[in-house]
Amino acid sequence: MKKDQQLVLVIDFGGQYNQLIARRVREIGFYSELIPYTKAAAEITARKPAAVILTGGPSSTMSEDAPRLSDEVFRAGIPVLGICYGAQLMCHTFGGQLEKPAKREYGKTEISYGDSALFTDLPKEAVCWMSHTDQIAQLPEGFTATAKTVDCPVAAFEDPARHLYGLQFHPEVVHTQGGTQIISNFLLKCVGLTPDWTPAGFIDYQVDAIRQTVGDQKVICALSGGVDSSVAAVLIHRAVGDQLTCIFCDHGLMRKDEGDMVESVFKEHFHMNFIRVNAEDRFLGKLQGVTDPERKRKIIGEEFIRVFEEEAAKIGQIDYLGQGTIYPDIIESGGGTNTAVIKSHHNVGGLPEDMTLKVLEPLRELFKDEVRQVGLELGIDPALIWRHPFPGPGLGIRVLGEVTKEKCDILREADAIYREELDKAGLTREIWQAFATLPDVRTVGVMGDERTYSHMIGLRAITSTDAMTAEYYPIPHELLDKIARRIVNEVQSVNRVVFDITGKPPATIEWE
Repeated sequence: MKKDQQLVLVIDFGGQYNQLIARRVREIGFYSELIPYTKAAAEITARKPAAVILTGGPSSTMSEDAPRLSDEVFRAGIPVLGICYGAQLMCHTFGGQLEKPAKREYGKTEISYGDSALFTDLPKEAVCWMSHTDQIAQLPEGFTATAKTVDCPVAAFEDPARHLYGLQFHPEVVHTQGGTQIISNFLLKCVGLTPDWTPAGFIDYQVDAIRQTVGDQKVICALSGGVDSSVAAVLIHRAVGDQLTCIFCDHGLMRKDEGDMVESVFKEHFHMNFIRVNAEDRFLGKLQGVTDPERKRKIIGEEFIRVFEEEAAKIGQIDYLGQGTIYPDIIESGGGTNTAVIKSHHNVGGLPEDMTLKVLEPLRELFKDEVRQVGLELGIDPALIWRHPFPGPGLGIRVLGEVTKEKCDILREADAIYREELDKAGLTREIWQAFATLPDVRTVGVMGDERTYSHMIGLRAITSTDAMTAEYYPIPHELLDKIARRIVNEVQSVNRVVFDITGKPPATIEWE
């Protein structure tokens, strides 16, 4: 961040979606960072943030081993907003009492707001998202309750004189009506800040940071052709120019014709140093007989690094590997505080411990929508920016079970038909991500009056803003019917098509 930029520190107590708070703050226009509670006191003293937000978490403040903060965090005069566990911790620190009520609150809950700057421009009656077992039984001296539900008499509280605010519910999730407005009210009205974070400002800061880090050394960029790696490559190229060489590892797990498109775009449009490595046989050989999705991700991740190290050795002295790692990759790979590993991303959890290159990840603190904003600001073609996300392991995790060339070819054709029909129907921009999968099952069918025993294709289409939560997109039945008929008729060895209507959570976006 820039020296004169306002910083909002989000103190992480281990909740799975705490990064959404940081995202909401950025969305409002402030630079934010998510840091573990164990570093809170030192970071606040050293960096003097404009405001602090305490997140939720799985612990109970009534437990002896519950995460704590130094009293100085609350008494430093810096405005603090506590959310869920953060609010309970604030109450506990100042001598309030908590209890385990007879009724817990989980999910959408009707809430009544009182008079508070936090709830400016919100209706008095609304819906919030609750997720708690403990609740506040008695507020500390100086605090006033400002919201309630039927079962929770202190759903929000505050002491404006000391700039301390607490919410029992979660404003960061989309299920809370006006949740982003509440966070905005805290920063703009309660704290009195002025938004100063922009994509252009981020670019200027990162270009300067990359130059200082890299100096006159050489960088290779792991370019997949997807949005994240493309934006990372252009950003690094803006910083160091011809010191960057983009290496596109064609692992044989790409979508149809994608390798040729990537090569054309980056060599002819961006005029970058570009090397294409055809490594299909190498990757498929390593994946032979492997069915566990975590093993596949780690194998693919390690092979990527080995390919890049080998190519770097051919170029000469290379010290840095640029990657398009973004924040959801970090979180789902267990990079948060006390967070579970949902799945290892090839460029995070799959990196080998003995790799020789230093990693350069200029986008690692950005969410997908922010990456797209930065990409557009960099002048990248919108057609590339708005392509649907494609995972680094590619078809390796969309072919369920063992990965073979035959299965990849089947899936490539089915996926191409699916995306072509969505594009013809004008739905590509409405859908965050759409793709086909090849489950590790075969089903009985009838084609030409004969029994078949062939593959099944699964179709996925979701809407999202940050890839952390998602809902399925309701593709019209007539279009689904057309897609299914085309796939069955045009793709050999397929006799059944199904459509996935599961959200995230409980599912993840990818099937593996």
